[in-house]
Amino acid sequence: MKMTIKEIAKLAGVSQATVSKIINNYDDVGAKTKERVLGIMEEYGYRPSYAAQSLVKKVTKVIGVIYAGKINANFNHPFFVDVMSTFKKTMGMEGYDLLFFSNEQFHKNDENYLARCQHYNVDGCIIIGGDEVEPSVYELDQSDIPCIGIDLTLTGSHSGYIMTDNAKISALAVEHFYMLGQREIGFIGGKQSSNISRERLEGFRDVMQTYGLPVKENWIRYGDFFEDSGYEAMKELLKLDHVPKSVFAASDLMAMGAMRAVKELHGSIDDFSIIGCDDITASKHTDPPLTTVKQDKDKIGRMAAYILKDMIHDQIERTAVKVEPELIVRSSCAPGRRVR
Repeated sequence: MKMTIKEIAKLAGVSQATVSKIINNYDDVGAKTKERVLGIMEEYGYRPSYAAQSLVKKVTKVIGVIYAGKINANFNHPFFVDVMSTFKKTMGMEGYDLLFFSNEQFHKNDENYLARCQHYNVDGCIIIGGDEVEPSVYELDQSDIPCIGIDLTLTGSHSGYIMTDNAKISALAVEHFYMLGQREIGFIGGKQSSNISRERLEGFRDVMQTYGLPVKENWIRYGDFFEDSGYEAMKELLKLDHVPKSVFAASDLMAMGAMRAVKELHGSIDDFSIIGCDDITASKHTDPPLTTVKQDKDKIGRMAAYILKDMIHDQIERTAVKVEPELIVRSSCAPGRRVR
């Protein structure tokens, strides 16, 4: 026989509200009462329904998903695809569903994320950072709805964020060039309006200065994290009288575009060293295989899920986490590669 919360309450000699508090991990129920109710639930194999979880606290088990700013880029980029895949799986195992919000109409009317999240009564939100983030994102961030940002700094009292240590990403790339004896290094970043790109460029400048290496402004170019922009940026570098033969691109896709430009204009990439960032699946299949700074996409996705869940249940306060990157050495920039 399938038990109901009413029957569990009756067997335990408590109110339905007390059972619901126990289901929702409230801490104002006595230990003995909690033990008795949980024992009965286990004995009868009772699993709480969404309705039961909502009797005391209005719980929908729905997480809002927002791709802030330039939505098309974020939906297509392999890094965010992998992070969200892990996040979805982890939250799904906790019983949550995902609700994706559109932002195509934001420049046409006054609708906002906070009102829509309240309308659907989401338990929390994950916000993926992009370029030109809508002001409405920060209104949501400052609300009482728990939010976790990916590559987006949130400051609200019910918010947190997680990202890779971007300065460390650049440091690993430059240090690798330096240890290979390569001293003239160019940089291809994302858009200048991108916070992530700015952090990686600042990290690049800092570590170059640490090792006494020259930072030439005409060796710094910008793209949009995608392949074609890396291709165009590298073509600009290749037109210079003095070309940097070592280039750090702030994404794997831009690094792949840079390698394509070198092959097209030079016929071979043998005299160049290129490092990307992200360690997307395709990076190991390029010709030559791409040296890259790995972002731990699985860890970021799982950690985002755990942090958001804990914030929803008031188990932690506002938090910010930076994940350590890792250098993955492959043939595009490896010991023995000749750069003349």
